[in-house]
Amino acid sequence: QVQVVESGGGLVQSGGSLKLSCEVSGRTLSAYDIGWYRQAPGKEREYLARLWDNGLTQDEDAVKGRFTIFRGTTKNVVYLQMNNLKPEDTAVYYCKYSSEPGDSWGRGTQVTVSS
Repeated sequence: QVQVVESGGGLVQSGGSLKLSCEVSGRTLSAYDIGWYRQAPGKEREYLARLWDNGLTQDEDAVKGRFTIFRGTTKNVVYLQMNNLKPEDTAVYYCKYSSEPGDSWGRGTQVTVSS
């Protein structure tokens, strides 16, 4: 099984920054992708960005220029750097590990942006 754990959330003022971490452990495969999603209360889960095993990345237009996904020192850790945060960014942020057998979700980390 694959375990996914997010961290780095917190309370920040509008315009501030946060760096979220996604740590993946367990029996992983060579072919995979890791993505960041978020979900606000009463809203559907929203896709933000993804990173593939070959190093390619993809960001949604809604957060382009503010959010950046990248790999850490070890390939088992993926980060989401969030700059110029807005109150609309307030949500629980989730990390997902995807491979051919299936997907593994983390439990999420809370991000709250005050106005």
